[in-house]
Amino acid sequence: MKLTSKASLQIQKPIEEVFEGIVNPEMMTKYFISESSGRMESGKDLIWAFPEFEARFPITEVKIVPNQSVSWVWDPETVVNIELQSQADNSTVLIVTEGGKENNEQNIDWLISNAGGWANFLASMKAYLEYGVQLRKGAYDFMRNEKPE
Repeated sequence: MKLTSKASLQIQKPIEEVFEGIVNPEMMTKYFISESSGRMESGKDLIWAFPEFEARFPITEVKIVPNQSVSWVWDPETVVNIELQSQADNSTVLIVTEGGKENNEQNIDWLISNAGGWANFLASMKAYLEYGVQLRKGAYDFMRNEKPE
């Protein structure tokens, strides 16, 4: 059985605004990454940076279905998929899954950490899109000397 992390949250914004918040690097830098080599588009490979790490992270095999889904590959066994679901009240439910890793002790630690990481991603995105609040700013400064796993 492969391990898969999952998190979901409802954002009180129309699906088009939430989708733009994911694919637009200017918006993503307000709640998730510190920089991107470009806008997320199908077939485009990107490099992302995070404020708490010096390393750069390749994003490959990007697949976009406007206002429906965004997916990418972090590494050969780790695929992220973000599904967007429009609601009757003009809000949007986001469902994030990330997985594909083998079931072993090291990857179980990854799974636990990632579930919290995606919950934070969603909460930070919600705060930014609904209220303009940047929850991530300064939140992980303590990690700057740590190496990502």
